[in-house]
Amino acid sequence: MSLLKPFSKLPGLNTANILLVESEEQFQQSLADALVEETSVTVNVRLAKSLPLPMENDESRPRIDLVVFIINLTSELSFQSAEASLKYLDPGYFLGKVCFMVTNARNASSPAERLDAVRKLAASLHCPLLFAEDQTPDGVASATERLLTILKVAAGLVPIATALYVSNLTRCTLPLDIDQPSFD
Repeated sequence: MSLLKPFSKLPGLNTANILLVESEEQFQQSLADALVEETSVTVNVRLAKSLPLPMENDESRPRIDLVVFIINLTSELSFQSAEASLKYLDPGYFLGKVCFMVTNARNASSPAERLDAVRKLAASLHCPLLFAEDQTPDGVASATERLLTILKVAAGLVPIATALYVSNLTRCTLPLDIDQPSFD
Protein backbone atom coordinates (compact mmCIF):
# COMPACT_ATOMS: atom_id res chain seq x y z
CA MET A 1 0.00 0.00 0.00
CA SER A 2 1.99 2.94 -1.26
CA LEU A 3 1.20 6.53 -2.04
CA LEU A 4 0.04 7.53 -5.50
CA LYS A 5 2.65 10.07 -6.68
CA PRO A 6 2.02 12.72 -9.35
CA PHE A 7 5.51 13.04 -10.78
CA SER A 8 6.89 9.49 -10.52
CA LYS A 9 6.34 8.82 -14.24
CA LEU A 10 6.81 10.74 -17.46
CA PRO A 11 3.74 12.25 -19.13
CA GLY A 12 2.43 10.95 -22.45
CA LEU A 13 2.47 13.17 -25.53
CA ASN A 14 -0.87 14.94 -26.00
CA THR A 15 -2.40 12.57 -23.45
CA ALA A 16 -4.25 13.24 -20.21
CA ASN A 17 -4.94 10.58 -17.57
CA ILE A 18 -7.71 10.94 -15.03
CA LEU A 19 -8.62 8.76 -12.06
CA LEU A 20 -12.28 8.78 -11.03
CA VAL A 21 -12.81 7.53 -7.47
CA GLU A 22 -16.38 6.71 -6.43
CA SER A 23 -17.40 4.07 -3.92
CA GLU A 24 -20.83 3.42 -5.45
CA GLU A 25 -19.98 3.67 -9.17
CA GLN A 26 -23.32 5.26 -10.09
CA PHE A 27 -22.04 8.33 -11.94
CA GLN A 28 -18.51 7.11 -12.58
CA GLN A 29 -19.15 5.04 -15.72
CA SER A 30 -21.32 7.60 -17.55
CA LEU A 31 -18.76 10.30 -16.80
CA ALA A 32 -15.92 8.06 -18.00
CA ASP A 33 -17.74 7.31 -21.27
CA ALA A 34 -18.27 11.02 -21.91
CA LEU A 35 -14.62 11.88 -21.10
CA VAL A 36 -13.25 9.29 -23.53
CA GLU A 37 -15.19 10.87 -26.40
CA GLU A 38 -12.94 13.97 -26.24
CA THR A 39 -11.19 14.42 -29.61
CA SER A 40 -8.67 17.23 -29.11
CA VAL A 41 -6.51 15.13 -26.76
CA THR A 42 -6.31 11.48 -25.82
CA VAL A 43 -8.04 11.01 -22.47
CA ASN A 44 -7.36 7.82 -20.55
CA VAL A 45 -9.81 7.19 -17.72
CA ARG A 46 -9.05 4.95 -14.76
CA LEU A 47 -11.83 3.93 -12.38
CA ALA A 48 -11.48 3.01 -8.72
CA LYS A 49 -13.86 2.45 -5.83
CA SER A 50 -11.27 3.72 -3.35
CA LEU A 51 -7.56 4.19 -2.83
CA PRO A 52 -4.97 2.69 -2.53
CA LEU A 53 -4.66 1.25 -6.01
CA PRO A 54 -3.39 -2.33 -6.32
CA MET A 55 0.40 -2.69 -6.50
CA GLU A 56 0.47 -5.53 -9.06
CA ASN A 57 0.01 -3.29 -12.11
CA ASP A 58 1.90 -0.27 -10.81
CA GLU A 59 4.59 -0.43 -13.53
CA SER A 60 2.09 -0.37 -16.41
CA ARG A 61 -0.12 2.32 -14.85
CA PRO A 62 0.34 5.71 -16.58
CA ARG A 63 0.97 8.92 -14.68
CA ILE A 64 -2.31 10.15 -13.20
CA ASP A 65 -2.78 13.84 -14.03
CA LEU A 66 -6.00 14.44 -12.09
CA VAL A 67 -7.75 12.57 -9.28
CA VAL A 68 -11.48 13.23 -8.97
CA PHE A 69 -13.37 12.10 -5.88
CA ILE A 70 -17.06 11.73 -6.74
CA ILE A 71 -19.21 12.09 -3.63
CA ASN A 72 -22.91 11.25 -3.59
CA LEU A 73 -24.47 13.47 -0.94
CA THR A 74 -27.26 11.01 -0.24
CA SER A 75 -24.71 8.41 0.93
CA GLU A 76 -22.61 8.69 4.07
CA LEU A 77 -20.43 5.81 2.82
CA SER A 78 -19.50 7.81 -0.27
CA PHE A 79 -18.12 10.69 1.81
CA GLN A 80 -16.33 8.39 4.27
CA SER A 81 -14.70 6.44 1.43
CA ALA A 82 -13.40 9.61 -0.23
CA GLU A 83 -12.10 10.93 3.07
CA ALA A 84 -10.32 7.64 3.87
CA SER A 85 -8.75 7.50 0.39
CA LEU A 86 -7.06 10.90 0.73
CA LYS A 87 -4.25 9.52 2.88
CA TYR A 88 -3.04 7.41 -0.05
CA LEU A 89 -2.27 10.47 -2.19
CA ASP A 90 1.14 12.11 -2.19
CA PRO A 91 0.97 15.74 -0.98
CA GLY A 92 2.10 16.84 -4.46
CA TYR A 93 -1.36 15.98 -5.78
CA PHE A 94 -2.86 18.74 -3.67
CA LEU A 95 -1.05 21.31 -5.81
CA GLY A 96 -3.83 21.40 -8.38
CA LYS A 97 -4.25 17.73 -9.28
CA VAL A 98 -7.20 16.79 -7.04
CA CYS A 99 -10.81 17.91 -7.16
CA PHE A 100 -14.08 16.85 -5.60
CA MET A 101 -17.31 16.39 -7.55
CA VAL A 102 -20.58 16.28 -5.64
CA THR A 103 -23.77 14.69 -6.96
CA ASN A 104 -27.35 14.81 -5.65
CA ALA A 105 -26.92 18.20 -3.97
CA ARG A 106 -30.46 19.15 -5.00
CA ASN A 107 -31.95 16.03 -3.50
CA ALA A 108 -34.15 16.85 -0.51
CA SER A 109 -33.01 13.72 1.32
CA SER A 110 -29.35 14.78 1.39
CA PRO A 111 -28.47 16.36 4.74
CA ALA A 112 -27.07 19.90 4.72
CA GLU A 113 -24.44 18.83 7.27
CA ARG A 114 -22.90 16.44 4.74
CA LEU A 115 -22.62 19.22 2.15
CA ASP A 116 -20.97 21.42 4.79
CA ALA A 117 -18.54 18.59 5.62
CA VAL A 118 -17.59 18.20 1.94
CA ARG A 119 -17.13 21.95 1.58
CA LYS A 120 -14.90 22.04 4.67
CA LEU A 121 -12.85 19.12 3.36
CA ALA A 122 -12.33 20.72 -0.06
CA ALA A 123 -11.50 24.10 1.50
CA SER A 124 -9.02 22.59 3.96
CA LEU A 125 -7.16 20.88 1.09
CA HIS A 126 -7.46 23.94 -1.22
CA CYS A 127 -9.15 21.83 -3.89
CA PRO A 128 -11.91 22.71 -6.36
CA LEU A 129 -15.40 21.55 -5.51
CA LEU A 130 -17.66 20.90 -8.50
CA PHE A 131 -21.36 20.17 -8.44
CA ALA A 132 -22.83 17.83 -11.03
CA GLU A 133 -26.25 16.65 -12.08
CA ASP A 134 -25.91 12.92 -12.69
CA GLN A 135 -29.50 12.15 -13.69
CA THR A 136 -29.62 13.90 -17.08
CA PRO A 137 -27.44 13.71 -20.22
CA ASP A 138 -27.03 17.50 -20.13
CA GLY A 139 -25.79 17.29 -16.56
CA VAL A 140 -23.23 14.64 -17.50
CA ALA A 141 -22.10 16.72 -20.50
CA SER A 142 -21.70 19.82 -18.33
CA ALA A 143 -19.70 17.91 -15.71
CA THR A 144 -17.52 16.43 -18.46
CA GLU A 145 -16.79 19.85 -19.91
CA ARG A 146 -15.73 21.25 -16.53
CA LEU A 147 -13.55 18.24 -15.77
CA LEU A 148 -11.89 18.38 -19.19
CA THR A 149 -10.93 22.01 -18.62
CA ILE A 150 -9.25 21.18 -15.31
CA LEU A 151 -7.72 17.96 -16.70
CA LYS A 152 -6.08 19.67 -19.68
CA VAL A 153 -4.41 22.18 -17.39
CA ALA A 154 -3.37 19.54 -14.85
CA ALA A 155 -1.83 17.45 -17.66
CA GLY A 156 0.17 20.43 -18.91
CA LEU A 157 -1.67 20.66 -22.23
CA VAL A 158 -2.64 24.34 -21.87
CA PRO A 159 0.24 26.75 -22.47
CA ILE A 160 1.03 29.27 -19.72
CA ALA A 161 -1.59 27.89 -17.29
CA THR A 162 -0.50 25.64 -14.43
CA ALA A 163 -2.57 23.31 -12.28
CA LEU A 164 -1.68 25.25 -9.14
CA TYR A 165 -2.81 28.53 -10.73
CA VAL A 166 -6.16 27.08 -11.82
CA SER A 167 -6.57 25.41 -8.45
CA ASN A 168 -6.16 28.76 -6.73
CA LEU A 169 -8.80 30.29 -8.98
CA THR A 170 -11.31 27.48 -8.56
CA ARG A 171 -10.67 26.21 -5.05
CA CYS A 172 -13.45 25.91 -2.55
CA THR A 173 -13.53 28.62 0.07
CA LEU A 174 -15.73 28.79 3.12
CA PRO A 175 -17.67 31.82 4.23
CA LEU A 176 -16.86 33.03 7.72
CA ASP A 177 -20.26 31.94 9.00
CA ILE A 178 -20.08 28.28 7.88
CA ASP A 179 -20.36 27.08 11.47
CA GLN A 180 -23.46 29.17 12.07
CA PRO A 181 -26.81 27.36 11.88
CA SER A 182 -28.78 27.86 8.69
CA PHE A 183 -32.26 29.33 8.74
CA ASP A 184 -33.82 26.81 6.35
